[in-house]
Amino acid sequence: MVVHLKLADYLEMVQHARGVAPIEDCGLLGGTMDGDGKTVEKVFYLTNTDASAEHFSLDPKEQFAAVKELRAQGWQLLGNWHSHPATPSRPSEEDKRLAFDSTASYFILSLAGGEPVLNSFHVDRDKNVTKEDLRIQ
Repeated sequence: MVVHLKLADYLEMVQHARGVAPIEDCGLLGGTMDGDGKTVEKVFYLTNTDASAEHFSLDPKEQFAAVKELRAQGWQLLGNWHSHPATPSRPSEEDKRLAFDSTASYFILSLAGGEPVLNSFHVDRDKNVTKEDLRIQ
C-alpha cells in the first residue's frame, strides 16, 4: 500500500507534536483511496484526553466533528496518527492491541533522537504489523 502525504502536512504534524510534547499528539487522517493507495487530503489534530506521554485517547466530540467534515468533503477516513515523544516510530504492544480497523493506516511520528521519523503501518486482524510505503512530497 502506497500512502501519499503532503510535505506541508508532515511539517505541520512535526511542529504540532513538538508543541504538545511530552504528551502524545494524536488525530485522524482524511482523504481518498484508489486501487494503488491512499492520499491524505487533511490531517486532523485532536485532543489527547489521556494527556499521557505513553498512550492516547481521541476526544469523542472532536472525532465526530472531524469525521463529519471529511464526509462533507467527500473524503474517507484513512486512519489515525499519533506521536511517540520518546520512543521509536513503530507500534507499541498497546498500539497493536487497540488497532481495531484492519483497513486503516496507522501513522506514528517519533520525536525521539535528532530528526523526527514518520512511518505508516497496517495492522491486520491477527495484529501482524506491516510497514506501508509512505511517500512525503
